[in-house]
Amino acid sequence: MGAHLANKRGGRMKEIKLLYLYPDMLELYGDYGNIQVLKYRMEKRGINLIIDKYSIGDKAPDFCLYDIVFAGGGADNEQTILSEDLIRYKDNIKDAINKGVFFLLICGAYQLFGKYYKGVEGNVIPGLEIFDYYTEAIEDRTKRCIGNIVINTKIGETETKVIGFENHGGQTYNIKTPFGKVIYGNGNKFEDSEEGFFKKNVIATYLHGPLLSKNPVIADYIIKYCLERKYNEKSMLNELDDTFENKCREQLINSFCK
Repeated sequence: MGAHLANKRGGRMKEIKLLYLYPDMLELYGDYGNIQVLKYRMEKRGINLIIDKYSIGDKAPDFCLYDIVFAGGGADNEQTILSEDLIRYKDNIKDAINKGVFFLLICGAYQLFGKYYKGVEGNVIPGLEIFDYYTEAIEDRTKRCIGNIVINTKIGETETKVIGFENHGGQTYNIKTPFGKVIYGNGNKFEDSEEGFFKKNVIATYLHGPLLSKNPVIADYIIKYCLERKYNEKSMLNELDDTFENKCREQLINSFCK
């Protein structure tokens, strides 16, 4: 009852609006699970998550009307198709980011928000050029950054280890503000010391898993950020029982980082 009362405003339940980009094409390694985790953790606190979806051919969305925009991973073919469609919304997306809308971008979506992606054959897929990084695939198709990965990151005031699974041939360069420091695994490129891209309202990362199921602290950061931005008030999230998740995390971290 307390959680529901704390998350009502003027007698109405608080709500967060999420836009899910290209669910029919960007859904590698269970990335949709990130939305499911957000929904579950919000519902436990009496917050309603409204989910809209956008795919090619749908009515053009206004990115500024949302609290969260999510896009998952996809292969080169999907990125080529989606790049042409997504670039139409470049100015609107940039405006939304500047206004504080939260963007969670996984793998292929991460790459599309940079300057470009250069494929194995030398073909260049234009990016949105929202951020200054760029990605280039190496010529040997058999070589990929693949496997479990652990990074250390500071998110808000919390320093935490983040666990995920990476599988990418593209090597991403020119990252000025990484998501975290690599403890185990590769990162933005082979044997890199850094992984992903981060700013206050953007997490762009190669971590599948899904990311948020293995890292509830990251999910709660996103929820808290969105509530405070939308309702212009300090938000204290009720603690959830993450005993099982934390035991799993501890076992995985101990296994990977011996």
